[in-house]
Amino acid sequence: MNIMTNVAGPDKATGSPQSAARGPRLSGVTWLIWRQHRAAYWTLFAATAISVAWIAHQRTGLIDHLTAHGWPRTAPEQWLDGIDPYAEAIDKVTFGLGFVPVLLGVFLGAPLLAGDLENGTAKLVASQSVSRVRWLATKLGITALVVVVCTAALSVAFGWWWKPVRKEVNVLEWSSGAAFDNSGPVPIALTLFTVAGGVAIGMLVRRTLLAMVVTCGFAVAVQGAWAYFRLDLGQVVTVTTGKGIGADAFPATPHAAYQVDQSYITGSGQTLPWSTCAHEASEKAADACVKKADIVGWSVDYLPISQMSSMQWLGASILFVLTAAIAMFIFLWGRKRLV
Repeated sequence: MNIMTNVAGPDKATGSPQSAARGPRLSGVTWLIWRQHRAAYWTLFAATAISVAWIAHQRTGLIDHLTAHGWPRTAPEQWLDGIDPYAEAIDKVTFGLGFVPVLLGVFLGAPLLAGDLENGTAKLVASQSVSRVRWLATKLGITALVVVVCTAALSVAFGWWWKPVRKEVNVLEWSSGAAFDNSGPVPIALTLFTVAGGVAIGMLVRRTLLAMVVTCGFAVAVQGAWAYFRLDLGQVVTVTTGKGIGADAFPATPHAAYQVDQSYITGSGQTLPWSTCAHEASEKAADACVKKADIVGWSVDYLPISQMSSMQWLGASILFVLTAAIAMFIFLWGRKRLV
């Protein structure tokens, strides 16, 4: 019997009015794959719905606190008073959201093909009328759609919650992974890339447990590499002064700007480390050191918060391209070597 021609169920086969009354239904290989992984998909949908509802509840409390302190008409110093409990809630949520790419890569991506290869389902599918490419495309397509919907919902919800205080570093610094990696397109791109990597690993090792272990290492490595290169996505802005190195002479930077580096600048325009004269024994010796080095002011490198969105889209685009490359590899390998 060809299982692909009979998976739609008896109602479709009989064409009964009862099936027509139920409205559109999945059929064929789409129905088969949804049914095979429906527990994981529904669990992901349920966890997302609960998380979004909890975030919405927390945002209501945050807005009540802010408005009670005159937000947005008053200065931040006033409405930031007593905000610590709300900042702690944001920290806890971002900590949890940071595990989403790893968890989905390990528990959704790795077993997606490895399970079928290990238990023989892939051989059974290969013997049916549905091509391997279509089976892979449907399997990856449904999984990717579920991942995109859930991560997009979490990203939008978190961004909505954080937006009223996004410029306040006392709450959450925008350049940190907690903020940058959980808003905009980044969580979608990171999760898709990790899940695709897990699928490819599972296809190659062909054992579910081993695939999950290797994918865990892969996901952690991805997170580490992303954290290392994240800020390189921006265009560093440099501001200098030439009126000495006193506290009142330090250059002003935009509100919420992330300071990448600071250094002294000499009369010739050369930069020196800020610790150049920091180890002198006395203030007089330090002044002499400053004069000897011809230090005339400060040089500060920073990233403004206005670059956050462009940095996120640039990083996400790179991850999307890498994800597409992994998907292409899965299709090319799967056409001939899947079973």
